[in-house]
Amino acid sequence: MPHVRRLRKHRRCDEGGSLDIASRGRKDEFGIQMRLTVRDLMLPLRHPFTTAHGTLRSKHNLLVELYDGGLSGFGEAAPSLAYPQFTAATIAADLAGAARDLECHEFTGPDDLWETLTPRLGANPFALCAVDMAAHDLWGKQRGQPVWKLWGLELTNLPVSNFTIGLDRIETMVAKLHETEGWPVYKIKLGGPDDLAVMRELRRHTNAPFRVDANTGWTVDQTLAMAPELAALGVEFIEQPLPANAWRDMARLHRECPLPLIADESCQTVADVGRCAECFSGINIKLTKAGGITPALKMIREARKLGLRVMAGCMIESSIAISALAQLSPLLDCVDMDGAALLAHDPISGVRVKKGRAIFPDGPGLGIRVPV
Repeated sequence: MPHVRRLRKHRRCDEGGSLDIASRGRKDEFGIQMRLTVRDLMLPLRHPFTTAHGTLRSKHNLLVELYDGGLSGFGEAAPSLAYPQFTAATIAADLAGAARDLECHEFTGPDDLWETLTPRLGANPFALCAVDMAAHDLWGKQRGQPVWKLWGLELTNLPVSNFTIGLDRIETMVAKLHETEGWPVYKIKLGGPDDLAVMRELRRHTNAPFRVDANTGWTVDQTLAMAPELAALGVEFIEQPLPANAWRDMARLHRECPLPLIADESCQTVADVGRCAECFSGINIKLTKAGGITPALKMIREARKLGLRVMAGCMIESSIAISALAQLSPLLDCVDMDGAALLAHDPISGVRVKKGRAIFPDGPGLGIRVPV
């Protein structure tokens, strides 16, 4: 069973002494000051999950709590094999430093807090993202409204989420497809020696559209050789076929490939969006890599100006991060928010994704509930 364990014990501010991973800001009516705390979030997976970057059997994420004025907002940091420099340990260490920057900070909203913490956490977007999620959750709770409603959005005509099938033996991938029957679209992780054979066999078992994610595992020639058959097999687009910095090759591929190309590893921040317009048909925004919801909104606006298709995706995460991503869904063309569906058990309640369709709770903020 997954569990949530505190990394350190925290004192009440009126007990004296220093606080571990806690900021010493203004006190609320109970004598508790604004603070940032971190807990381990251990998440076993339903099945081993393989991409071109490696295999996972469980996830060690971090749960961040931002407390102010008697209310708490929650966020999540989800390390990734693709970014080995951002481990649970390095993220927790950077968050400990960020907590000290919140001394005497008066929380007025997520935008202001993001600007305050970016000098400290800008080099660790995984940590910055977790705090930004928590800030949006807290902001919504303080105002008694869901975040999407505070933005003036409506939950109509939302894109459906795909379900991701990790790279594995063909028979295992087919079994996972049958286990998740009923999802409206599937994203298939490729980058192995038998990619076309995988897609041919999967097509025999479903009529649902496919999306393909090579996770930088292909070359230009491989992509161009496979793309016509992939299109005939009902693939909507190819996500990140080449390494992130292969801009010249991506420009050529963009001109010659019969399928749309979506940037993932090549598009991490607002600064990347403009360059992606020359090499891709669209972008896949990951909150974790962007540094949170705040910069993701900027990326969406910039992509729309450039005529790019806008997708947003997730890591393997609990319903904290999935609920944060779901707030953006009215602004997206397509979405990949199946991260919590890959877990053996999700200890968090919030936005649920049932066979691709998001079910929003009535609560304020991100709509999540976290066990004590």
